[in-house]
Amino acid sequence: MSPKQQRGEATAAQVLDCALAIYAAQGEAGLTLGAITSASGVSTGSIYHHFGSLPGVVSALGQSCLGRLLDELGGALRETDGARAGVRAIVGAYLRFVQANPDAARLMHSVAVDRELSAHAQQIRGAQEARLAPLAAWLHRHQESGQLAALPVPVLESLILGPVTGIARRWLSVGDIDIEEAARTVPEHVWRSVGP
Repeated sequence: MSPKQQRGEATAAQVLDCALAIYAAQGEAGLTLGAITSASGVSTGSIYHHFGSLPGVVSALGQSCLGRLLDELGGALRETDGARAGVRAIVGAYLRFVQANPDAARLMHSVAVDRELSAHAQQIRGAQEARLAPLAAWLHRHQESGQLAALPVPVLESLILGPVTGIARRWLSVGDIDIEEAARTVPEHVWRSVGP
């Protein structure tokens, strides 16, 4: 990688770090180009060069947070043997990520990021393919061996991650869920929904 590319990546990372800090402190309303340029020291032109627009910053930040989560899920999955242990590991890793990274999780589950991710779902799925492919292959392999319910892989993904996403959103927004208890108890309930 050339020095110019390294500087470009460092600038983009700086913008995303500052944007997440602004979002954590001020919410979506505080996440403006002016606030990002002021906090990061990066010019508006440079932000437009790297991200195209403020929604581009939000989308890139959401993808960055999603990438971190997917890395955690993949790492948890690699340390398991068997479908039951894997499903439990995925659910537990998701909830632990949310608890350890509430600002990133709050942004990742926000309306702004949902809007951006929905508008560019195929592009984002393509960008995250390297992280998603091993998870999908793992699900397919265990389904073929009879260790997971005979459902389409996207349905299995939804049954595993849907409840966890709901728990995360409720913990982040309302706070009436004991996330540590959920991390202990929910994985087995999710397993029961997708086991053979």
